[in-house]
Amino acid sequence: MLNESQLAEFEKNGFLKGGVVLSEEEVEALRNELDNVMEGKSVTKPVLNHNLLGDEEALEEKSLYDGMKMTTNEKVVQIVNIWMASDAFFKHAANPTICEEVAQLCQTDTLRIWHDQIQYKPPITGGPTAWHQDYPLWPIIQPADLVSAWVALDDAVIENGCMWMVPGSHKWGNHQKHLASDKEFMPYHRHPELLPEGAEVKAVPFEIKKGQVGYHHSLTWHGSPNNRSELKRRAIAVHYMPGHTRYEPSSEHVMLSYVTVNPGDIMQGEHFPVVYSPSLVR
Repeated sequence: MLNESQLAEFEKNGFLKGGVVLSEEEVEALRNELDNVMEGKSVTKPVLNHNLLGDEEALEEKSLYDGMKMTTNEKVVQIVNIWMASDAFFKHAANPTICEEVAQLCQTDTLRIWHDQIQYKPPITGGPTAWHQDYPLWPIIQPADLVSAWVALDDAVIENGCMWMVPGSHKWGNHQKHLASDKEFMPYHRHPELLPEGAEVKAVPFEIKKGQVGYHHSLTWHGSPNNRSELKRRAIAVHYMPGHTRYEPSSEHVMLSYVTVNPGDIMQGEHFPVVYSPSLVR
C-alpha cells in the first residue's frame, strides 16, 4: 500500500517509483514467456506482435518526429495484450500489490485491464519511443483517469533507453499533437503559448530496477530514447481502467473490435477483465 507521501508525489508529478514487485524467479519466468510469444510459440496470440517503428525497409531516412532520423535496423518490439497469450502475464496483471496501489492512485475500488504492452528495445539497435501522452492515443474511452504500471524485466537505465518523464504534465491537458523532441531527445511544445501559466517542460529520467514497478498517469508526457548499449531493455506495462471508465468511441483503436458494450456504457467484458474489486480482496 502506498503512503500519503507517495500519493502526494504522484499527484504533484504524475509518476511514481514503487517497490520491487517481482522476484528474480518471477522475472525469469516472464522473460521466458516473452521469448515464446515473440517467437510465435504460444497457443493463443496477442492482439499485436510487431516492430513499433513500422516496416523496416520503409524507415530509412524517415523522420518520425522533430530532430530524430530513423535507420533501417532500429527496432522496438511491441506486443499488445500478451496477457491473452500467457497465463503468467495475466497473473502479473492481477498482481495484488500493483493492483492495490493503482486503485489508490485512481481513487477507485474497481480496476479492469484496458490493455497491456510489452516494449523491448534490443541491444545496439533499440529505437526510440517518441514523446507522447497515453490517453490521447486511446480514443475509445473516457475519462482520462487511467494509470499504468510499468515493470522492468531488465534494469532500465539511461544507457539502455529508460523512460523520461515531464513532472506535472498530467495536469496540462491533451497536448499530444504538439509534442516534439530535439536532437538530444529532450521534449518541447510546438506552441508553448497553449500551455498553462507556469508550466515547465523539463524532462527527468525514470530509471527502474529489474522487477521494480513505476506508475504514471495517462496524461503524463513521457518517451524513451535509443538503446545503444549492449544491454537488453524489456518491460511490461499494464494500463488499468478505474471502474467508472466508459466506452466513448471517437476514432479507431486496436482494441475496438473487442468491445461488446454500447457507447456510453462502462467499458467491460471478457477482454477487459476485473483484476481488483472489493470481492477479490476479501
